[in-house]
Amino acid sequence: MSLLEVDNLSVNYGAIEAIRGCSLRVEQGEIVTLIGGNGAGKSTTLRTISGLLTPKNGTIRFDGQTIHGRPPHAITQSGLIHVPEGRGIFANLTVEENLMLGAYSRNNLRDILEDREMALSLFPRVRERLKQAAGTLSGGEQQMLAIARALLARPKLLMLDEPSLGLAPQIVQTIFQVIRQINRTGATILLVEQNAAMALQVAHRAYVIEVGSIEMEGPAAELAASDEVRKAYLGAH
Repeated sequence: MSLLEVDNLSVNYGAIEAIRGCSLRVEQGEIVTLIGGNGAGKSTTLRTISGLLTPKNGTIRFDGQTIHGRPPHAITQSGLIHVPEGRGIFANLTVEENLMLGAYSRNNLRDILEDREMALSLFPRVRERLKQAAGTLSGGEQQMLAIARALLARPKLLMLDEPSLGLAPQIVQTIFQVIRQINRTGATILLVEQNAAMALQVAHRAYVIEVGSIEMEGPAAELAASDEVRKAYLGAH
């Protein structure tokens, strides 16, 4: 049994079919990436898995339990944590306050502080800015804070939606290095990313979504070597 199983998922925005018969799986300990062009349905897929959108058809199972139709807070409490595109930072709260919101449903202070220290060790820039208002951070620092906050929820599955969007190349490298480090600690990751080259480097397996349908899947290295993927997403001619 896979940690996450999405089967024959369909999602509509009004009369528009955004996702059509999408099926994917994520195994314990993997990094799986979902790549595709703008409007292909990547973010819609994550939003539906996390309960922010209601599917028209299909099933979603996480950690052995059916979760489609459950409210987002219940899905979060089950250990499926979504870092959305746009980061979702509370600009008027301090960095420390934003960080600790990740642990709002936990009550073992020792474990929370251990996870806080682990998150801050991954993101020294966040540690340096704990007293600042989160709205004063750069885009890269806000992305680091969003991921650090998610780690305080102790995710069984961490879903990252466009973590490199709009960031400087040096910060992108840092974010992807940390994604690898998080995975090495045992966390399972589902990654949506427009930077297909970086995503395929870091992932174990990959799915290609086009106009709401999964068109290709397989080991990330095999897809990265595919002429079709290289021409469509990696800038090869």
